[in-house]
Amino acid sequence: MKTRIVCLPIAVLLFAMNHAACYGQSMEQMWDTTSNKKQQPNAQWFKEAKFGLFIHWGLYSKLAGSWKGKRYYGSGEWIMNVAKIPVREYEKVAADFNPVNFNATKWAMLAREAGIKYLVITAKHHEGFAMFDSKVSDYNIVKATPYKNDPMKALAEATRKQGIRFGFYYSQFVDWHEPNGGKNTWDFDESKKDYQLYYQQKAIPQLKELLTNYGPLGIVWFDLPGGLTKQETQSLVDSLHKLQPQSLFSSRVGQGLGDYKDFGDSEIPPVPINDLWESIYTHNDSWGYIRHDMNFKSSKEIIQLLAKVASRGGNLMLNIGPDGEGNIPYYSVKYLKETGRWLQANGESIYGTEYGFVPAQPWGVTTRKGSKLFLHVFNRPKDGKLLAPGFPNAVRSVYSLADKKSLAWKKTNTDLIINLPAFKSDAPSTVFVIEYAGGAPSYDAKAPVTISSQFETNTVEAIKATTWGEAAIKSITFSHYYGDWKHETCITGMKAPGDSTTFSIRVTQPGDYSVILDYSCGRESAGQEGRVTLNGNEFLFKTLRTSEYDKAAPLLFIKKPVAIVNFTKAGVYSLNIHPIQQGPELFKLKSVILEPM
Repeated sequence: MKTRIVCLPIAVLLFAMNHAACYGQSMEQMWDTTSNKKQQPNAQWFKEAKFGLFIHWGLYSKLAGSWKGKRYYGSGEWIMNVAKIPVREYEKVAADFNPVNFNATKWAMLAREAGIKYLVITAKHHEGFAMFDSKVSDYNIVKATPYKNDPMKALAEATRKQGIRFGFYYSQFVDWHEPNGGKNTWDFDESKKDYQLYYQQKAIPQLKELLTNYGPLGIVWFDLPGGLTKQETQSLVDSLHKLQPQSLFSSRVGQGLGDYKDFGDSEIPPVPINDLWESIYTHNDSWGYIRHDMNFKSSKEIIQLLAKVASRGGNLMLNIGPDGEGNIPYYSVKYLKETGRWLQANGESIYGTEYGFVPAQPWGVTTRKGSKLFLHVFNRPKDGKLLAPGFPNAVRSVYSLADKKSLAWKKTNTDLIINLPAFKSDAPSTVFVIEYAGGAPSYDAKAPVTISSQFETNTVEAIKATTWGEAAIKSITFSHYYGDWKHETCITGMKAPGDSTTFSIRVTQPGDYSVILDYSCGRESAGQEGRVTLNGNEFLFKTLRTSEYDKAAPLLFIKKPVAIVNFTKAGVYSLNIHPIQQGPELFKLKSVILEPM
C-alpha cells in the first residue's frame, strides 16, 4: 500500500513532464528531420521521382486568408490558430464549403503535364476537418458540407490513372477542433488534455481509414509529432505499416522513425545528403489558399530550385493551394505547365539522378546518372568557356542535352573546359552532358570555390568555410510572415581574434575584384572592427547594424563592400575573416561575394 501511495505522485509527475515536453516543443523540434536510416524495400521509386506535388486544401481555403473583415498573411491554413477562432464558429465554415469546381481528372492531368511523379494532399490538417468520408468523426466534407462527396477517393483514382503515386498528409497530433488534440489553447485547457484518448478515438482510427479505403499509397506524410513516447510512436508506425507495407512514412511521424527525411519548411541542406530526403516549398508564401497572396515563383525559379535540390541528392515537393471552390490558382497552373515543358526536354537530368561530383559553380549545379554528368547552366560564362573543375575521369563525349549536338572541349589535368554554344541568357537552366569513363569520383566538399571574371557575381557560401575557435557554421531559421519560414546557413560565434573563418578560393582569371561581406548584424554587434586577409593584404571593416534576430521576424542581411583585391595571377588563395577585438558576436555571415571590377 505504501508503495502505491509513493508511486502515484511519481507517475503523475512523469506524465506532467512528458505532457509539458510534448506541448512545449518549438516548431523546429516538431519538424523531425531524422529518419530510421533503414534500407526501405520500396524506396527506389521515391529516390528516382525527384518532383512531387503537395496540395493544402481544407476549410481554410474557403476563408482565403480573411476572417471577420481582417486579412491575414503567411500560412493560410493556420488562420484558425492565428485569429483564435472558437471551434463552434469555425465549424460554421463547413456549411458554406462547396467546392463544385473540383475536378480530380483535371488536377491529375495538370500534375502529369507538370512532370510530377507523386502527389500528397491534406486529408486532415491542424483545423481537424477531414477532407474525406470518415466514419470516425462527422466533422468531414461528406457529412458537414453541402458538397457531400469524397474528393480524396476521386483524386486517388485519377492520379493513379495518370501514373502518379498518391499519398495523404495527416496532422496526427495538432488538432484544434478536439478537446484532447494538441495546440488549441484558446478553447481548451491544456493541463486537462488526454492526448492518448485523442489518438485512440480520432487520429489512429482515421489514419487506419486512409490506409484501408483509398488503395495503395506511396506516402503517408505526417506532420508535427507530439503526445507519444518513442515506444508508442513505434507501435503506431508498426500498426500502420501492416496496412500499407509498401508506403513510405515521412520523418515528421516523430522520434526518428520515419522512412525518409523531410527538412524544415522551405529548407534545402547546404551540401549533398546521401539519405532519402525531401525538401518542401510553397509556390507562393502560403501553404493554404490566400486570395491576396500573389507572390508566386516563376517557372524559372521552380526549375532552378528543382535542379538545386536534385544536385544535393533530394526530392522537391512543391505546394499549391486550391481555393474553396476547387480551383487551382491561375499562376500555379501556368508555371507548373511551363516547368513540365522544360522537363519534357530535360527530364533525364533530373529523374533518377544522384548529386553530381562537381560542386556548385558560378555557372550552376550538377547531377549524375550512371556515367553521365549533367551540367545545369543557370549563368553562361561571358566568353562561353565553361570550367568543370575536379574532373579526373577520361571524357568520352560532351553534348547539349536538348538537341544532342556535340561540343568542343579540352582537358588539362583535372580541369575540363567546354566551349558552350550561344543560348538564351534568360533560360532557366540549359543542360549539357559529359559522358565519362570509369566510376564517379567522390564529391569534394573542401574543393576551392571558383572565382571567375566571366560572371557578374561569385558567391562563397558559409558552408564552404573552415572555422577556428568558437566560430561555427549554423542554420538560422526565421520567418517573413506567420509560418512563412526561411533558412540561412551562416557563420556565427566569432567574438575574439582567435574565432576566425577561412575560405579556400580559386581565382581563374587575374584582375581586380570587389570583396563583399553578406551578413546580418544586430544592435549589440554593430560598430565592431573586423579584418579580412586575402592575397597578402589586410583590410579592415566596421560592422553595420541590420536587424535583431527573432525567429518570428525577417532576418535582414546587408551586402557590404569592404575591399578591392588585385590578383596578378590565377591560383588558389586563402581568405580569412576574424574580429580584431574581444566583443559580442561579430555578425552572422551568410557569404562572401567577389565581383570583377
